[in-house]
Amino acid sequence: MTEIVLKTEGLSKSFGGLRAVDDVDFELPAGGLHAIIGPNGAGKTTFFNLVTGLLAPDSGRVSFFGRDITGMKPHRINRLGLARTLQIKSVFDGLSVYDNVWVAAHSHLGFLHPLRPVTSYRATASKVEVLLDRLGLQGCRDELAGNLSYGDVALLEIAIALATEPKLLLLDEPVAGMSPTETRNTVQLVKELSKSVNIILIEHDMEVVFDAADVITVMNQGAILCRGTPAQIAKDKRVQEAYLGVSEEARC
Repeated sequence: MTEIVLKTEGLSKSFGGLRAVDDVDFELPAGGLHAIIGPNGAGKTTFFNLVTGLLAPDSGRVSFFGRDITGMKPHRINRLGLARTLQIKSVFDGLSVYDNVWVAAHSHLGFLHPLRPVTSYRATASKVEVLLDRLGLQGCRDELAGNLSYGDVALLEIAIALATEPKLLLLDEPVAGMSPTETRNTVQLVKELSKSVNIILIEHDMEVVFDAADVITVMNQGAILCRGTPAQIAKDKRVQEAYLGVSEEARC
């Protein structure tokens, strides 16, 4: 029986009269790369915020590997192995690329000791080197994060998330603002990462989604519209009407 990584039951969240997430039942089996798509305002990022503890649900529950994490603080959820990147990129602009990843890596290993030299943290340093190589960031390791291109900031965010050794990684529009070359490289990276880390991807670039995802969940107006393989989703008339668009010939 396939292990269930993430499960939500009746998850709901409203902002005033807006039902941003509406009674969502969701299951993520272990393995593969899962994507969530939907038009703007469909509730995708709010769903991520509820799962990661940035928002408290009005009703429903969230479980992670069978453990109820509903209402748990974000830092506690992260320590259980659930990490994410943000739609609006968030790094320490005044720190180097290396130091950004180092801080994240060491936060997972333990606390800093004021009298212990930084060079003695060999396990942390080793992890950082591996991640910089894996993400292709060695060439800008000493560059201030605030000076990076948008594409490199996105890669740095992924490196920071991976530094916490997640069992599940949530990526919120990781290729937004990237050049075609950066997008191709990042998609390949995400596909490689999905072989060792469970990943849920939110993305508006349909070419990216249909190339990378094994399973796609479609959200619309806060609810799950359907779920299936890329081939099944592409043929679903409900999805075409809600998000992908229907040709003029099909309307006649």
